[in-house]
Amino acid sequence: MSIITNLTRMWLTRSCKPFIFKNDYDQHLPYADCDNLGLYVHIPFCKSICNFCPYCKIKYSKELCDRYIDALIREIHIVGGQYRGKKKSTSLYFGGGTPALASNRLKEIIDAVQEHFVITEGIGVELHPDNVVPSVLHTLREAGVTKISIGIQSFQKNFQEILGRTDIKIQKLKEILYEVSFETVSMDLIFALPGQTFDSIKSDIETAFQIGANHVAIYPFIDFTFTSSTVTTMPKKEKKALLDAVTNYCAEKGYTRNSIWTFSDSQHAKYSSMTRDNFLGFGCSATTLLKDQFKINTFSVEEYCGRIDEKMLPTSLTLRFTLRQRMVYYLFWTAYSTQVNEFEFKKFFGISLKKMYGIELKIAKWLGFITEQDGVYSMTLKGAFYYHYYENFYTLAYIDKMWRIMKNEAFPQMIEL
Repeated sequence: MSIITNLTRMWLTRSCKPFIFKNDYDQHLPYADCDNLGLYVHIPFCKSICNFCPYCKIKYSKELCDRYIDALIREIHIVGGQYRGKKKSTSLYFGGGTPALASNRLKEIIDAVQEHFVITEGIGVELHPDNVVPSVLHTLREAGVTKISIGIQSFQKNFQEILGRTDIKIQKLKEILYEVSFETVSMDLIFALPGQTFDSIKSDIETAFQIGANHVAIYPFIDFTFTSSTVTTMPKKEKKALLDAVTNYCAEKGYTRNSIWTFSDSQHAKYSSMTRDNFLGFGCSATTLLKDQFKINTFSVEEYCGRIDEKMLPTSLTLRFTLRQRMVYYLFWTAYSTQVNEFEFKKFFGISLKKMYGIELKIAKWLGFITEQDGVYSMTLKGAFYYHYYENFYTLAYIDKMWRIMKNEAFPQMIEL
């Protein structure tokens, strides 16, 4: 896997230089000139720990959670106070962990954010199915939340057991979602589990839309090395057939494809914190992407709070991009939406996409991975699968390695990827 990702990185960046993350950071973050700026807040607390989940999380304690949120609000003010006036931001997303465990304090966090930022496209919160109760949903609505994403994974008992999840009361969930409405109700589903078939995925998609979702995210199961999950991954050929079948089914139903893995029954229903040109991340393990740097906060809740107590940013590692590295990062995550616009690329970098990657675009067309019309490059069904296939390599070669180290070291000196 590392050979494939390393060769791809060297080819696209035209350099043998790896991505080098160092234990240094800027106390002042240069986001003033960033357009299409997203915001992300990480709440790492969970009632129980799912063994397949790779994200930064910790067992819930009210005392520690309150201390953490106090620090989180101070971090928002440290960063937000660096800009005179209010900076326009596309969106604000809360992830975790289980943000609903702190639902009574989300309004405080949102108010702190809105002291410094104007949010133009809404506020989203991830929810565990157990948190989808009227009291929590009303609290979220009153705090200004417009979008929710529910981590269903599967409605079927056999797959719930594989993932260590409990049974979902489908009718009750439907009634609650009817009672408290949101602009977007997204449901996360996992595909490529052992024994999973198209019919079982199709059943989950149909159920999600029938009970109140207007957006679904169908993520592939990824076997991270540092989780305790014993689930085996599905072979490539079966996974491709499954992804193609799901994509064709959603197209036949008239669903809008928002990204590689997400579909909606309305063009207005969107839920994604990933496809942003730039973003600021707050909280432990949160990442920040700016024009010339990528930074990631410490994974340690204790060390995070300690840094904030010292009025310092909780950055653990920073990558200073070369121009080509930033272009590769831009293209990789922009392509997640299944389209790359050459005019937007030129607007961001001030240079032509064809001039930088004309050869690669021709090869991708020849292989049947993309089509092009009026300067917009769109993935074919084949291209979408191979993007997913490469993203899996990227996740295991880069993200898996970084997160494994950072879960064990609050402030590693350096990581090369």
